[in-house]
Amino acid sequence: QVQLVESGGGSVQAGDSLRLSCAASGRTFSGYSMGWFRQATGKEREFVVAITIGGNTYYADSVRGRFTISRDNAKNTVYLQMNSLKPEDTAVYYCAARIIGTRISMTPASYDYWGQGTQVTVSS
Repeated sequence: QVQLVESGGGSVQAGDSLRLSCAASGRTFSGYSMGWFRQATGKEREFVVAITIGGNTYYADSVRGRFTISRDNAKNTVYLQMNSLKPEDTAVYYCAARIIGTRISMTPASYDYWGQGTQVTVSS
């Protein structure tokens, strides 16, 4: 079992930056691939970015060049640095862990553990 706790959300202006953190506890964090998803009000949960145990990453087109994922296995934490935020980035952001650590997945159903989410609100 893995427990995930997100933090770092908040309300910012367009163009600002935020860094989200996802702290993991439980089983060996370093063996999981990790992903960030988001869900805006009235919309389906969508893929944002993922990172494998080897550090390979894949970004959604909507955030590529603005967001950066990283992981610190010593701290059991994955980060999402979000720069140049836009109002359309407003959503609840979730981190997720996938037992298959070597492959990227953009499908929420393929992730095994989820955090409770953290709200990000970007105003224009």
